Amino acid sequence: MNTNEKKIWFPAKKYGWGWGLPCAWQGWVVYAVWFVLFFAGAIFLAPHNIGFYVVYALVLSIALCVTVFTKGEKPRWRWGKD
Repeated sequence: MNTNEKKIWFPAKKYGWGWGLPCAWQGWVVYAVWFVLFFAGAIFLAPHNIGFYVVYALVLSIALCVTVFTKGEKPRWRWGKD
């Protein structure tokens, strides 16, 4: 086994571009933390200041995308055979 091989948390989708569901427990933790923070913001921030909540949700989503891009397989179009 190559020790330099990166352990992926998010495998590429079989068809199309992007990632599927996590294949490691760390990926599931990332998703769980994102959902908790997202909905906690919806409960506590949105009723008081919707603009701040939109920025908050955007920052959370960018952080999720960066994490998935960093810890997932390289994204490319797939047609189901590889």
